Amino acid sequence: MSKAKAINLPAAEKALGVELFKNRKASQALHEAVTAYQANRRAGTHATLTKATVDLSGTKPWRQKGTGRARAGYKSSPVWRGGGVVFGPHPRDYSKNLPKTVLRTALRRAISDLATAGALHTGSAPSLKAPKTKELIGWIKDSGLPLSVLLVLSKPEEALLKAARNLREVDVRPAREVNAEDLLRRRQVWISEEAWVELGRRLQPKAKKECAS
Repeated sequence: MSKAKAINLPAAEKALGVELFKNRKASQALHEAVTAYQANRRAGTHATLTKATVDLSGTKPWRQKGTGRARAGYKSSPVWRGGGVVFGPHPRDYSKNLPKTVLRTALRRAISDLATAGALHTGSAPSLKAPKTKELIGWIKDSGLPLSVLLVLSKPEEALLKAARNLREVDVRPAREVNAEDLLRRRQVWISEEAWVELGRRLQPKAKKECAS
């Protein structure tokens, strides 16, 4: 079993067939993409009861005058214990939609950062005899990778996916689905030799439609 091969910026550009970023350009696109991915996972189901929905009486707790106490309007008032909540959270949709161009730029930016930092590797796809976590750990260690790694493959095998389920910091993603947030979640990223072609295809700029004359 051979060690994982480190990929620098020029090597990554050659493997992908696209130009990567050599400066801090497109950092904003990366930030917006990661924020959108995280926001899209939020359920938005949090809810509090207002004075109109809390299960309490709307009658006055005591008469207006003659008791010596302050005036009180209703038992569901927010000033009382068990009363409604003022300006509390209510169900809402947190999802954000970004143009595909921004998401593609963010992916290029993430790959550029990994290659520059020396955290990008490649090699032959692992072939496990059985879906056992112990076998996957052995392959990762023999490849010289840490146990905090993202494995990007052209088409992950079922045995590999099952073996990685018990490892909290080992992720397996197909090249057609991996995104910028996935790439930044782990210390190192390993991309199989077959997955580079599919990643490069995703990063190619879309040709503009020619205007009809």
